[in-house]
Amino acid sequence: MKIISLVPSITELLADLGLEDEVQGITKFCIHPAHFRKTKTIVGGTKNVHIDRIRLIKPDLVIANKEENIKEQVETIQAEFPVYLTDVNNFNDALLMIRQTGKLTRREEAAESLIESINKSFNELARTGSTNRKSVAYLIWKDPYMVAAGHTYINDMLNHCGFENAFGNLDRYPAITTDDLKKPGIDIILLSSEPYPFRHHHVQEISTLLPGKIIKMADGEMFSWYGSRMIKAAHYFNELIYSI
Repeated sequence: MKIISLVPSITELLADLGLEDEVQGITKFCIHPAHFRKTKTIVGGTKNVHIDRIRLIKPDLVIANKEENIKEQVETIQAEFPVYLTDVNNFNDALLMIRQTGKLTRREEAAESLIESINKSFNELARTGSTNRKSVAYLIWKDPYMVAAGHTYINDMLNHCGFENAFGNLDRYPAITTDDLKKPGIDIILLSSEPYPFRHHHVQEISTLLPGKIIKMADGEMFSWYGSRMIKAAHYFNELIYSI
């Protein structure tokens, strides 16, 4: 079976399901596992897939995502090859995607084992996590500032941490202003490491603009990579909660 993954988090999942040999093509943003970048065909980015490279591979399955990939490109691929178009907006969607991926790739047992481990880690998080629902703004972009709002996987992960998304009443990834972040109800501002590469010097910059707010870096992979990364995410969330 020849598989192409157009979704970085699912590329990692496929490797953890024991499909290293089957995965033939990945995107340039598929950084886990690291050695895949040397051993697999890079078929472009998540937003600019090179269809000709996919045709050369002649895959039995292409895995894409409704949010991460371009609709028109996915439709072009679908006309020639089998495509599993994922749509993950919360914890349960992620588990369903893992189960379906296991079925499509004949790795049902490995997928169910992974789901069991993820459920165990998140149950532990629920038992030990904070019950003080602090209001959080989760920044994903700069110039303009953009946040992860409602109807997103990140929003659901914030809820699992015991946080209240300050922009949860909005949809998807809206642009906001510094004045919006100055609202007295916002306790914490998390700066994600992706897709915008916020770094520690941004913490100081934003602290100057927003005195009195708690500004923290957040590992974007833990908050937005659904799949096998979710096992590590629960432990990371627990550490983050107690660092604030």
